[in-house]
Amino acid sequence: MTAGGAGPFGMWERTLAARYLRARREDGGVALISLISFIGIFLAVAVLIIVMSVMNGFRAELLGRILGVNGHVFVDVRNMPIPEARAIVAKAKALPGVTDVMAKIDGQVMAVGQGGNLARGAVVTGLAASDLSKLKIVSGNLVGGNLKTWGTGEYGGDEIAMGSRLAEALGVLPGDSVQLISPQGASTPFGTTPRIKDYTVSAIFDIGMSEYDATFIYMPIEQAQLFFSKETSWDTIELRMQDPDKADLLALEVAKFSQNRYVTDWRQQSESLVSALQIERNVMRLILMLIVAIAAMNIISGLVMLVKNKGRDIAILRTMGASRASIMRVFMMSGASVGILATMAGAIGGTLFCLNIGTIQKVVEFVFGPVFNADIYFLSQIPAKVEWHEVITTALFAAIASVVATLPPSWRASKLDPVEALRYE
Repeated sequence: MTAGGAGPFGMWERTLAARYLRARREDGGVALISLISFIGIFLAVAVLIIVMSVMNGFRAELLGRILGVNGHVFVDVRNMPIPEARAIVAKAKALPGVTDVMAKIDGQVMAVGQGGNLARGAVVTGLAASDLSKLKIVSGNLVGGNLKTWGTGEYGGDEIAMGSRLAEALGVLPGDSVQLISPQGASTPFGTTPRIKDYTVSAIFDIGMSEYDATFIYMPIEQAQLFFSKETSWDTIELRMQDPDKADLLALEVAKFSQNRYVTDWRQQSESLVSALQIERNVMRLILMLIVAIAAMNIISGLVMLVKNKGRDIAILRTMGASRASIMRVFMMSGASVGILATMAGAIGGTLFCLNIGTIQKVVEFVFGPVFNADIYFLSQIPAKVEWHEVITTALFAAIASVVATLPPSWRASKLDPVEALRYE
């Protein structure tokens, strides 16, 4: 055998690396340490994929509910005559990627339940009846009443829809009366008097987010204009699109014909929340990647012991003509194969866990009882969204970390002096 008898990573190098990897303890092998390294990397990679997928799932659920209630792009049209605002709506509907455009009236009120003993602050949103029916996160999550007659009658009628937690706080059910008090009332010689009017609760919805369920009331837009004294204008035009991630590009297009009105997208409206989610995601990824790197470092201890135990073999190989580079490659392949196989197993295991997380949750809850309280998290099961680019990135990082971990002991093996190694043999 000579160093020139085969190219780098040739058959004899691969065969020898596999033989060292399978060697028993009495033959100088380190199978137990290799097994521990395998399990460590496997668990680190799997946990990284599972945690990031669950975080992606929570983020998707949270943003899905926020974007389901609110639009993606907003145009401030306060004090703009309605005919001019309708022209903006018509142009916005013609833009590619836009699925819906709706006008809104917004206001804050004090809601008082029957008997006048219970009161809560609330946010009123005025929408057209057709627009509320398109808002599936509201119209599709009714827990009481219906919207059949909502928005009918003079000035849209006197029926409203409210969140389940607000209705519970006020002690009202569908068909009950609720008094709304707005500070934006009529001006008199003695000052501004609040506007007070009774409305009938026609429907109660449960979106699944306490912030919305405890404060939101939907009112026909004609009635909202009358109640808040905004008969000649709207407050906001909301645009919804197929891909919310491109909302910033759509906002730029809308700004071209919005008559210098203030145009924002959902990221700007929820900037603190979006930033917090992104920071949390990045920090968690960094922490878990450090855990993967630490797990990969276990390969060093096993490979150092293997090099020490195989010192005589290294010396013989060197005297037979094996180059230092060949010795280094043998031990690199022996150590890296543990890390790469563990990475592949961890990536497959973590992905399968996420894809079947609903079934796994049911089994765990059957054995140990509820572990994910829907009353606290407002979700019936743990969400998990696998993003394949993250799986690939995690696998590549773990594989590279495993290869890098083999370099110090492999380099030490290649520098071993055959004379010193065989002196006492």
